[in-house]
Amino acid sequence: MADFRKLFPAMAGFALMFGAAASANAQQQVAAFSCIGNAGVPPIVRAEGLTELVGDLVLNCNGGTPTASGAAVPQTNVQIFLNTNVTSRLQADPWSEALLMIDEPGPAAQRYCTVNGGCAVNGVGIDVGSDGLADGVDYDQTTSSGGAAPNVFMGRQSGANSLLWQGVPIDPPGTTATRIIRITNVRANANQLGVSSTLIPTQIVMFISATGTTSIPINNPQQTVAFIQPGLSFSVRQVKSSYLQCVSWNRDAATDNSKAMPGSATSGPGAGTVVRYSEGFASSFKRRNVALPSSHPNADESAVPTAQNTPGAIYNTESGFYNPSPVLGGGSTDARNLSTAGLADHGTRLMARFNNIPAGMALYVSAYTVGSSGDACAGLPCITTVRVATTASATAARLITTDSNGGGAFSRVITTNTATNNTNANNGGGGSATAIPTAPITLSNGAGTAVWEVMNADPLTAQTYEFAVAAAYVANTSNNLPGLGTATVAGSFAPLSTVTTASGSAPIPRFADTSVARNIMTVSACTTNLLFQFLTNQAGFDSGFAISNTSTDPFGTAPQSGPCKLNYYGGTTGGGAAPAAQTSAVVPSGAQLVAVLSSGGNYGIAATPGFQGYMIAQCSFQYAHGFAFISDVGANRVSESYQALVLDSSIGSRTIFFSEVLGH
Repeated sequence: MADFRKLFPAMAGFALMFGAAASANAQQQVAAFSCIGNAGVPPIVRAEGLTELVGDLVLNCNGGTPTASGAAVPQTNVQIFLNTNVTSRLQADPWSEALLMIDEPGPAAQRYCTVNGGCAVNGVGIDVGSDGLADGVDYDQTTSSGGAAPNVFMGRQSGANSLLWQGVPIDPPGTTATRIIRITNVRANANQLGVSSTLIPTQIVMFISATGTTSIPINNPQQTVAFIQPGLSFSVRQVKSSYLQCVSWNRDAATDNSKAMPGSATSGPGAGTVVRYSEGFASSFKRRNVALPSSHPNADESAVPTAQNTPGAIYNTESGFYNPSPVLGGGSTDARNLSTAGLADHGTRLMARFNNIPAGMALYVSAYTVGSSGDACAGLPCITTVRVATTASATAARLITTDSNGGGAFSRVITTNTATNNTNANNGGGGSATAIPTAPITLSNGAGTAVWEVMNADPLTAQTYEFAVAAAYVANTSNNLPGLGTATVAGSFAPLSTVTTASGSAPIPRFADTSVARNIMTVSACTTNLLFQFLTNQAGFDSGFAISNTSTDPFGTAPQSGPCKLNYYGGTTGGGAAPAAQTSAVVPSGAQLVAVLSSGGNYGIAATPGFQGYMIAQCSFQYAHGFAFISDVGANRVSESYQALVLDSSIGSRTIFFSEVLGH
C-alpha cells in the first residue's frame, strides 16, 4: 500500500503531462481551418420546373491562422454537384449566374472578381475587422479604399450537374471569428427527378468540395437544398359546354371581334367556360421580381426589375440574387453579363392550349382573372380564388402575346370586347353577371394558345387563378358550320421547353409539359329522326304526312331551322324499287313541311307515286314532330292517322313530361 502511495506523485505528474499534451492537441485541432455545411430550410420547388431555384448552401468556417500581412491568401477551388442537372443561366459560356459570396457582403460592399483564374488577395495578418473580431481579410468592408478584397465570384459550368469556382482566395478567420461562404443562384432540373410515390418527398441534394493549395475539411458536405412537389393543378369549370350547330352563339362577335358577347339569358353567359389554375403549394406562382409597376395596383405592364441583392434574403420571385449594378474589380467591363445574373426573363406563366376547335368558331379569353373568394368552386379544389378583375386594377395575372411555347418578352394583349361572365350565379354562388375584357385567340387548324403572366402573388397562400373562355359562331348548317366535334384544352406552366441543361439562350423559368387535355366544349348536330311506320299510294289509297319544326315555343328554346332528308324503304307498284332519298329546303322554326305521296308538297318535296313502305325523316333541327294519315284516294270513305315515332333518346324534354321523347 505504501509502495502504491509512493507512485501517486509520479502518476500525478504523468497525468499532468498527458493532460497538457491532450489540451495542446485539442487546441491544435480547434485551430485547424474547417467548415460546416448548412442549407437552412430547403424550399419546395415545382416538379414541372426545369430551372428551379434551390436553397443556398452556406459554409460556416473558422479556425486556422489569418494570412500574414502582404502574403498571398491561399486560393481554393470550390465545386458543387447536384443529383440532377444544374440549369443556372450561362451568362457568358461557361460562366454561370450561380455565385459564391464571402462574409455576406451587403449591397454597398459587394465587389465582383472578374479574373478568369481567380483574384489574388494579400493577407493583412490578424486584423480586427468592423465586427471587433480578429478575422484576417475584411471581405465585407464597405469601402473600396485600402485594397478591399473581392467577395463575389461567378461559377462556371463544369458538367451537366456541376459548378466550379476556381481560385477563390479564402483567408482563414482564426479562432475568434467565422468566415461565411454562400453558394446562391443555383437552378436545378426538378422535373428530371420527378415526384416521389412515397410519403417522403423527392429531394434535390447538393454536394460540395473545397480543394486547392490547401484543402478545407467540410463537415456535412451533402445537403438537401429543395423538396419537389407538383406546382400546378389544372381543371375546367363549365357553365356551358354543349353547343348546337344550328343555333348561333355570340353571333356578332363571330364576325366582329369588337362586339360584346352577352350569351343568352336562358342558356348561360357569353363566357361559358372557366379554366382554373391552382397552386400545388403556396409560392408556386411567382412574379418576375420584387418590383411592382409604378402605378400599382394597376398591373397592366411589366415592372422594371429592381435589385434583389441582400445575401440570404427570400424574395419569393422567379429571380434569385440580382445586383443590376455590380462593382467590378480593376476597372473591368461587364463581359460576363454580371448585371443580369439571377434575373428571370419573366414571371410564372400559365398556358392554355386549345385543340380541335370546330371550323367556323371563334374563341375569346379574358385578359384578367375572373372568379371571387366567395365562389362555390363547383366542387373542385379551391383554397383561395383571386377576385374578379374587370380592369388591370389589382389583377393577379395578365393575358400576353407569346410564341407557341409561351416564351418571349412581356407584351400585353390589347382587349377588343367584353363577355358576360356569371360563374358565381351559374354555380349556385349567387351574384350577378359581370362584363369582363376579352380578346380573341388566333386559331390555326383548330389550335391556339392563351398565356397569362403572373403579375402579383401571395407567397403565403395557395391561390387559384381563373380565366374565362367564350365561344362565338354563326350557325350555317348548309355548309356544316360550325364543325361538329369536341374541343379540348390543356393547362400548364409556360414557357414549355425541352432544354433540360444549362443554357445561355433558353428562357428562365421554363417547364416540362406534363399537361393532360380535357374536354372543353362540344358542338352537336341539331337533328331529330322521325319514323313514319307505314305510308302507301297503292290499291286506291294515298298517304300524307306533316313535319312540324316546334323549336318556337314558350319555354325559351332558341329557334332552329334546317332541311329534312326523307329516306324511303319499301317498293313501288309493280315491284319497283323505293324512291331515292330526297332533301327538302330549309324548314323555318314554327313552320310545317306538308306533303302527299301522290302529288308532293312544300319546301321542294317531290311526289313519290306508287310507293308503299316506311319512311325515316332526318331533320336538321331539334324538336321535330310528325303526323301521317292514310285514306282512300280523295278521302271519301276511309281515313286513319298516327304520330311519327321520335327515334332519338337524347333530345330531352322541354317540360317535366316525357311524351315528346316517346313520340306518342
